[in-house]
Amino acid sequence: MSKSLDLPFRTAKQLASSIRKKKIGCLELLDLYVKRVEAYNPELNAVIASDIEGARKRAKAADKAVKAGKKLGPLHGVPMTIKESFDVAGYATTWGDPAFRNHRAEKNSLVAQRMIDAGVILFGKTNVPLNLADWQSYNEVYGSTNNPWDLSRTPGGSSGGSGAALAAGLTGIEAGSDIGASIRNPAHYCGVYGHKPTWGVVSPKGHALGGAVSTSGDIGVVGPLARGAEDLEIAMSVMAGPDAIDGRGWTLSLPKARKKKLRDYKVAVLLSDPNAEVDQSVQDEIQKLADFLGKKKAKVSDTARPAIDTAELNDVYVRLLRAATSARIPDDAYNAALRDVAALPDDDKSYFAQMQRGNTLSHRTWLRLNEKRHRMRLAWDAFFDDYDLMLCPVAVTAAFPHDQQGLRHLRTIVVNNKKVPVVDQIFWAGYAGVALLPASAAPIGQTRDGLPIGVQIIGRQYDDYTCIEFAKLLEKEYRSFVPPPAYQ
Repeated sequence: MSKSLDLPFRTAKQLASSIRKKKIGCLELLDLYVKRVEAYNPELNAVIASDIEGARKRAKAADKAVKAGKKLGPLHGVPMTIKESFDVAGYATTWGDPAFRNHRAEKNSLVAQRMIDAGVILFGKTNVPLNLADWQSYNEVYGSTNNPWDLSRTPGGSSGGSGAALAAGLTGIEAGSDIGASIRNPAHYCGVYGHKPTWGVVSPKGHALGGAVSTSGDIGVVGPLARGAEDLEIAMSVMAGPDAIDGRGWTLSLPKARKKKLRDYKVAVLLSDPNAEVDQSVQDEIQKLADFLGKKKAKVSDTARPAIDTAELNDVYVRLLRAATSARIPDDAYNAALRDVAALPDDDKSYFAQMQRGNTLSHRTWLRLNEKRHRMRLAWDAFFDDYDLMLCPVAVTAAFPHDQQGLRHLRTIVVNNKKVPVVDQIFWAGYAGVALLPASAAPIGQTRDGLPIGVQIIGRQYDDYTCIEFAKLLEKEYRSFVPPPAYQ
């Protein structure tokens, strides 16, 4: 439940309110976070680039605006860092790839610019994995980022630096991207909030490798991370909407949340799935939440599901996911994938097999998979005629120990005392992602070892604010952000 936190751990909304009420200055607040970065970032390596001099100039200008009584944006004076993969003028955008080490952005990505226009003081960038393709955040350009709850563990990925910086109180608000749980996963591992928007509602312009023109790639989205659910709502109101070209023809009007009390909600709860068994530590916390919701008179079902074969969902998702990211892989890797696919037995449905099939997908096969995907999308929509939300895991475990050896699909994690492929948990990313649905991640508990556990709150297409409203209610009545002990 919500409680007053020390200044560095307060929500962006609370920080903006303190500035507006002149309880703290913009420069003073920025310097507070800069000092924390200097003190704690060496062991975390969450913030990997900064422009403190430029940020201080903007903070001074923001202080003058407050004194002059000017109309202030909703995040006026709030210090912000942003995921490395977003273009910010003057900063490198490498996606962790040494080949782009010297690539400097000439202008801001649309998300960065909209947040700046809302008043944030953008002062740095946060770490990612190579090509944003891991639930760990390490690369040859910037090194490894550690989880502030346990430095021997991953903070998640690919927005791992974002999650770690927020949890450790090094920044006021963040922005990330998500095609394989890259917002939701770090939020879960680091004990913060994140929102994966409905596909297409936040323009990804300026979130592209090598200065490429950014199209709205399949499944992938960009969105906010924060220490409070209301910050997600504020950030979405700032970020969402078309770019200049699309804006000539359409405007976005996301429906507001219609239900404001927990007892008004009808939710389904899913604890595990045969395609991705969930550790009992995670299941127990989600079950505790379900029991709490029942006591609050919410209508809770542990059997209601969309009419979807989850094995088919996982198959479609993995292949569409790998097809969506295949443009990033170099020609030699693509040619190797072609050879792998030619040698694969038809009945090999392993992650590696489906990954390589996705990497080399023909357009004809893509169209057939896309048809299956949209039938699932319709099944989800029919499900949401009866239920407001689906509550389920973000990932199969809490944050796991660093493991950077060998190929990702060959690595394992321990689930219910058994070693399983780490890639199995991609299922929980695709459960909402393949059908383009919104999903918020909110902290709900901890393991016995004190590691954060989150819940994934999946909503109907375009019901982003319903997901976030439910997270707000949980924050108020169940559990809110808790700072890692070593950083308080």
